[in-house]
Amino acid sequence: MAQNVYDDDAFFAAYARLPRSVNGLDGAPEWPSLQAMLPSIDGRSVLDLGCGYGWFCRWAAANGARRVVGVDLSERMLERARRDSGSTSIEYERGDLDEVRLTPDTFDVVYSSLAFHYVEALDRLLDEVAAALVPGGSLVFSVEHPIFMAPTKPRFVDDEGRTVWPLDRYLAEGRRVTDWLAPGVVKHHRTIATYLRELRRVGLVVDDLVEWGPSAEQLAETPAWSVELDRPPFLLIAARR
Repeated sequence: MAQNVYDDDAFFAAYARLPRSVNGLDGAPEWPSLQAMLPSIDGRSVLDLGCGYGWFCRWAAANGARRVVGVDLSERMLERARRDSGSTSIEYERGDLDEVRLTPDTFDVVYSSLAFHYVEALDRLLDEVAAALVPGGSLVFSVEHPIFMAPTKPRFVDDEGRTVWPLDRYLAEGRRVTDWLAPGVVKHHRTIATYLRELRRVGLVVDDLVEWGPSAEQLAETPAWSVELDRPPFLLIAARR
């Protein structure tokens, strides 16, 4: 079973203060890029794996999705999602992505934002996702970029007056334990090649891959994001059955 850090009091309180928690999709700088990778949602059946507060579920419902299902391990996240949801087309379910079972040939679109890197058994989950997609269905997801996740100490350091990201252990896939909002958060590092290989193994065709960094417009609005150009924080992938 996956670590349920989001139901920890201190973690949940800190997470609630993040821009993406306060402002939803508008607070996620990578959202415009992810949105551009999505197929049409209108009239489609949509699954959000690791739905959190339900921001994407509500967006999908507002954009005409016929059915939306949000799955998350955290009871606190789901409680907030249900409280904020005003649409009867959204169903929220508690589920561990390491163990979740999905009904075959059910969803036109499967979406996930920054959740797959918490999953240890990604191969098993992708088996479920590929089977759950209808023919021609799409998987669009984001994870922490492997360059962001890999280092022993994932933080910028000063190197003779120059700020650098000290990359190590990139090819050593596996558990990473970091202090992010709370001590001892467990994530699972994989290379870009592994993500692509696993998608191909389950029969999905990759349509797009983005190593996300801020656009010129975003940098003009938030100059502090220029540090993200030194190492991509997010990896975005769109694939289809």
